Amino acid sequence: MLPTNQNKDGDFTEARELFEEMVTWLSSESSCGLEHSELENNLFVNGNELLRRLLQGYLDKRKSDEIESDCIGSDGVKRTHKRHQSRKLKTIFGIVIVNRLGYGGRGIHSLNPLDGELNLPPEQYSHGLSERVATSVAFNGYNQTVDIINKTTAAKVAKRQVEELALSSSRDFEEFYQAQQAQYQLGEKTGDILVISVDGKGVVMRQEDLRPDTKKRAAGQKKLQKRLTKGEKRNSKPMATVAAVYTIEPIVRTATQIVNPPKLAKIKRPRPEGKRVWASLAKEAEQVINETFDEALSRDRERQKKLVALVDGNKTQLRRLDQLAKKHKIQLTIVLDLIHVIEYLWKAAFVFHAPSSKEAEDWVSDRLLRILEGKSSYVASGMRRCATRLQLKPEQRSAVDKCANYLLNNRDYLRYDLYLAEGFPVATGVIEGACRHLIKDRMDITGARWSLQGAEAVLRLRSLHVSGDWNDYWRFHLQKEHHRNHQAKYFSGIPLLKSVIQASICTNTSYKAMVF
Repeated sequence: MLPTNQNKDGDFTEARELFEEMVTWLSSESSCGLEHSELENNLFVNGNELLRRLLQGYLDKRKSDEIESDCIGSDGVKRTHKRHQSRKLKTIFGIVIVNRLGYGGRGIHSLNPLDGELNLPPEQYSHGLSERVATSVAFNGYNQTVDIINKTTAAKVAKRQVEELALSSSRDFEEFYQAQQAQYQLGEKTGDILVISVDGKGVVMRQEDLRPDTKKRAAGQKKLQKRLTKGEKRNSKPMATVAAVYTIEPIVRTATQIVNPPKLAKIKRPRPEGKRVWASLAKEAEQVINETFDEALSRDRERQKKLVALVDGNKTQLRRLDQLAKKHKIQLTIVLDLIHVIEYLWKAAFVFHAPSSKEAEDWVSDRLLRILEGKSSYVASGMRRCATRLQLKPEQRSAVDKCANYLLNNRDYLRYDLYLAEGFPVATGVIEGACRHLIKDRMDITGARWSLQGAEAVLRLRSLHVSGDWNDYWRFHLQKEHHRNHQAKYFSGIPLLKSVIQASICTNTSYKAMVF
């Protein structure tokens, strides 16, 4: 229902009238015998209209409180032309009209102090509606979000506007975390081990938004008419760099406890603390790794914690981590993810034993135990000798040679006997979970091809939710919106309204917002 003018009896007269109508209807015989779902639907529709009228009444009250005053823009020019202006605002309750005083002049942009007091957005969608959209987009597709907003609010938002609201809602992501890093408390008690981890995950992109090297590979593919060409999907999937930083308490274990854990005595594992995960398609991997170091260093300014990097053996990651450790003069322990090692072992096991056989399982367990005891080079040479002794052809022993090379090339990061004795984590469960939560569960929607801007916005919104920072971020975002859209446009602040002046006089009375 579109907003109407308020009655002269008061700004909230129409809201009171509707409330009384709702109570009368609920008390009448016409509502008797209705199923609860019918009551829910009726109260939802009328409840939203009641809330819309209350909001409209409040806005009208603020307009009546507004007084004329001097209004000087950030350009130093006084706005001398005054006139009453109106604008439409789409909220979760429906559409309201904001009537306010505008200050302008010939050839200069107008200013509306009441817009600043209310922190109204420049677009027609309220911040409350924008937050609903941003939260939904973090977990659902754009079309799903359109349906969700239509069903759960009194607003209608088109798909294009959903995409635009997601972009604008994520714009303060970088600045928010820079502010967070500056506020970390010295000496705050958290786990003794500070962990950083980085991984990569492909996202299917639109052709025009592919990076030059990826676009070249995709263009070189001969397209089939009725199915994807071999490698076509991969060539349209640039890698998003996923990062995680957290602290954790050490847990000392033995190799046997990991390979053959006791059935009765369960080891109580410490949980990650202050976990922050994020991902980016727009930035190169080196830049994201730089950010993980910045995040880690801000949490340990006194250099009291042991810094551990969990990696999968990616050469770019290893090179950049080593460079940053030297640059900041930090002792960094790089640990190769045990899960990746196990994957290589299983592939090698199937060269010697049948898949899913007890022999293959025992073969993997035995080699894993030795690797955890710090004997990775011994394991690598042993499996190669075994393949040679069996006179396997190169194509037959390929998985064995790949596993052996992986172990030998990364032996400096396979000192699991030392890591376990220090209580360090040896598996990248957090980053693997981040890849799943940030990328696979949202970005791998069937048939979806992302624009770079759209994908980056969704990754940011999703990162904020997964890291548990959404509420803090949204408060920060609203503060930045107020500064951008209002405060920065005035020479010496937004002119005070009459209601604000009166409220400042009442210093002996405190008011609390109603909480439902």
